[in-house]
Amino acid sequence: MTTVMEYLDEYPVMFMFLLMGLGMLLGRIKIGGIGLEAAAVLFLAIGVSALGAHLGIRVTIDEELGTVGLAIFAFAIGNSAGKSFFRSLKQASGPIAMMISVFIVAAGVAYVLGRYVFHMDGALIAGTFSGGITNTPALAAAGEASGNEPLATVGYAVAYLFGVVGMIGAAYFALRKADDDPDEPTPVTHFNVRVERDDCPTIAQVSAELGGPIEISRLRRGETGPIWIPHEDDVLEKDDLATVVGTLENVNDALHHLGHRSSHSLRSDRRFLDFRRITLSTPALVGKTIAELDEILDERWNAKISRVRRADADMLAIPDLVVEMGDRLRVVGPTMKLREISKWLGDSAKGMTDINPVSLGIGLALGYFLGEIDIPLPGGAHFALGYAAGILIVGLIMGKIGRIGPLVTVLPNTADSVLAELGLLMFLARAGTKAGAQILNAFSSGDWWKILILGALVTLVVAIGLYATMRKIFKMGGTKLSGLLGGAQTQPAVLAFANGRTNADPRVALGYALVYPVAMIVKILLAHVLGSF
Repeated sequence: MTTVMEYLDEYPVMFMFLLMGLGMLLGRIKIGGIGLEAAAVLFLAIGVSALGAHLGIRVTIDEELGTVGLAIFAFAIGNSAGKSFFRSLKQASGPIAMMISVFIVAAGVAYVLGRYVFHMDGALIAGTFSGGITNTPALAAAGEASGNEPLATVGYAVAYLFGVVGMIGAAYFALRKADDDPDEPTPVTHFNVRVERDDCPTIAQVSAELGGPIEISRLRRGETGPIWIPHEDDVLEKDDLATVVGTLENVNDALHHLGHRSSHSLRSDRRFLDFRRITLSTPALVGKTIAELDEILDERWNAKISRVRRADADMLAIPDLVVEMGDRLRVVGPTMKLREISKWLGDSAKGMTDINPVSLGIGLALGYFLGEIDIPLPGGAHFALGYAAGILIVGLIMGKIGRIGPLVTVLPNTADSVLAELGLLMFLARAGTKAGAQILNAFSSGDWWKILILGALVTLVVAIGLYATMRKIFKMGGTKLSGLLGGAQTQPAVLAFANGRTNADPRVALGYALVYPVAMIVKILLAHVLGSF
């Protein structure tokens, strides 16, 4: 074993890749539907390093490799979250403000108890806070801000497990009240309607007559005429066939106002109107809104975008949604024009993997520069964001902007995901090997129980605080709350648990996505602040 450890120490790059591969292999093993995922790389690195320290051999990875990994990760996570981060601040300001308040309280509890009750070092407090909220990027910020990455990693490693289990428990209690949810969604359906009215109303007039919103997605004049996508000012004539989309109640209301249900299916007749998933890969179109693209599509080809698929998520094509390189757009249009539309949008798989090296390089350099700016404080003290926080902020801004003239500032979602995972694994391998010896000291000295208690308290403050405020103040249903708890904890295991219990109810994903981007950023910044003390 001594020979193996000496060999690993001699070839640190190979050792890093080995930890990344074997760690992720272990991380994908699920027990009760829960797996460690990327955190397994950290624990494996800690274990190997601790074994080396026990044998008297210091097995570690070069610091520069961890720095590069953290820089790439920070930019990719900020760049991918930029639009959703700022949009979430607008759309759910109340719940998000409350969540941020709960995080601040949890950080305050961690600092006060850690400093004055358990007499812990600032790096250990910040790392324990990061483990209690199961946020590995926060660990990176804590280690970088404190200058004592190994000690922060010790706190994270000891507190992490209860951070997962405790929040799953909170999601379980939330779902126990799911039968009383006030926000149970009404399923959307569609009927084909034969128009019997002879007063020739416009679609806008019919919509105004109804008690709830509907959409007429297809229209045919007579039995065999062409099918087209109607506009609000199009007239409905007697014997027209229309596809009406909406809730069952609203669609039945539309049937009452327009005529009777028809057995003809306009969706199955694809001779005139069809749909296709097209990959957006034309650089000039990246950063535009759905409304801007629809205007061009309607003018040139009488077509429109109905859905956007980004990564594994399907989204409605709302007018103000900004498209990104690599998005899969579901376009509905004339069958004979779809080839031209595909050519205009690009439809190249290369767009999904283009890392946009110009923006990546400029963003990393600007972020590093921002993070190293020394800000003087009263009393002769100085403060700097640190390169990780600086790069994260620049990534957020570039992700939000999307485009500056001809320069596209946002990377494809797929490229962001790949870069973020690669950078994170590099950082975890480096952090784990530095912490191995110190975690041995923590257990041998008996300090581990302090870390465990502090981390559990952080988890409980967040879990109880969010449960109580979301239920009592915002009257949030248990199903949506279970997803919100997973998003606030930035913990996929909680999301997987809630999905398993609800058969993947869409409200779970809605709650998760509502707060996840803001939770990720705020926890990183709080860990950075804690590590600075």
